[in-house]
Amino acid sequence: MEGAKRVALLGGGSWATALAKLLLNNLPHINWYIRTQKIIDHIKKYGHNPDYISDIQFDASKITFFNNINEAIEQSDILIFAIPAPFLKESLAKYHKGFHNKYIVSAIKGIIPHDNLTVAEFFNRYYHVLFRNIIIITGPCHAEEIALERLSYLTVVSSSEARAEHVAAMLRCHYVKVKTSKDIYGTEYAAVLKNIVAIAAGISHGLGYGDNFQAVLISNAMQEIKRFLEKTYKSKRKVLTSPYLGDLLVTAYSQFSRNRTFGMMIGKGYSVKTAQLEMNMIAEGYYAVNCIHEINRSYNVKMPIVDAVYHILYDKVSPFLEIKLLSEKLT
Repeated sequence: MEGAKRVALLGGGSWATALAKLLLNNLPHINWYIRTQKIIDHIKKYGHNPDYISDIQFDASKITFFNNINEAIEQSDILIFAIPAPFLKESLAKYHKGFHNKYIVSAIKGIIPHDNLTVAEFFNRYYHVLFRNIIIITGPCHAEEIALERLSYLTVVSSSEARAEHVAAMLRCHYVKVKTSKDIYGTEYAAVLKNIVAIAAGISHGLGYGDNFQAVLISNAMQEIKRFLEKTYKSKRKVLTSPYLGDLLVTAYSQFSRNRTFGMMIGKGYSVKTAQLEMNMIAEGYYAVNCIHEINRSYNVKMPIVDAVYHILYDKVSPFLEIKLLSEKLT
């Protein structure tokens, strides 16, 4: 990444808004694609996103806004995607110029529905982006705590240590510590799986299960994630570190976790559609559990927690009965 690069942030949700705050701590200017012109106009006039984390204030003179994703991509060199995974393919449907000489940075903790591909796999397969030109941003970190400037940790992942460090330097500040890793596959799939576990944790909480059960659920979930990663892509990764275990814990326990919130609503009796409408945010785990369920048909990894969430969300099995059955399988 030699020389000055034009950086684009793509997405207008809570995580994108938090990333914009971090980027503008270190960069004099960013390009920012937000699909809705009304939100762009509001930020220009009032200096904050009206829909997500409105406490974060921006100097709009440091931002060039786009509501056309093609234009934002064409006028940038480093592309930081923070669009929810279920909408990524649709968002890029009319972009046909490719990503030659551009770097893809994924801040998306999800999987592409129907294709069953992580974001890195999606860009590699559909746009022929080399894996060495793909960088992943993962947690453990919630956007809301970035807004509050509470001490947080990020991990930037790339097969190139230099490229990972370049992106890390754009995010690092006095309240955000950033480390680097080379395990693109493991960190992406761990991020997908922890969203499913967070739904399970939320369902259990909604049903009235307490902290003791949650502890057993999460410890079993870590074993489940480890089994899946070892079976599908064995590597010398340390799964008891922040990008794996840390990200799982914060997503499963935090009040800011949208997947946990979604699960809690399901446990309290909401339908999937009603919960999605009331949240007004995307719970990536809902889509992820179907994808992982399909992927695991080829591997047959023992994944009782994933199976339980799938049965509840897609087979419409009673959450009470399914979690009761799951409780007998946990160790």
